[in-house]
Amino acid sequence: MIEGIGLESAANSLGKAQGSQNLDKNAFTQLLVTQLQNQDPLSPQSNEELAAQLAQFSSLEQMELVNENLVGLARIEQGNALVDQITGASALVGKNVNYLDASTGEPLGGEVEYAKVQDGRVFLGIDGVDVPLSQVVEILGDVGDGDEITGHDDEHTGEKDEDGL
Repeated sequence: MIEGIGLESAANSLGKAQGSQNLDKNAFTQLLVTQLQNQDPLSPQSNEELAAQLAQFSSLEQMELVNENLVGLARIEQGNALVDQITGASALVGKNVNYLDASTGEPLGGEVEYAKVQDGRVFLGIDGVDVPLSQVVEILGDVGDGDEITGHDDEHTGEKDEDGL
């Protein structure tokens, strides 16, 4: 005598399925094989029903592949965003910036000494303090001796003054 799917085995299968909440392709295959093994030989499953279940299985595999690709793309996008942030942060090295202190909210400023990535976040080294890039509120410009502000340096312009010197 061939045993069919009883209430107890169905309840066990349902409990396992609900416990995991995620039926992967292995669970789907196992369910399909169990169904085929326990079908009534006098009233077997129709070809249409089997084809529909195989189509569902194929769809499940394709959705898993799409999901894996989307996760991969998301990781690449996160990496690209981090590269963009560190590139932008490295351009701030040697510049004066203003930022908000994370604990007090007070505006502070200083020269950016370095840029680094730590725990997936970009930090700027300002006066010995690691400041998150997101706290920077203003970029003031290059640090220098003041000649850059006027753009005029009498000693290096090649022009002679009134005395010809």
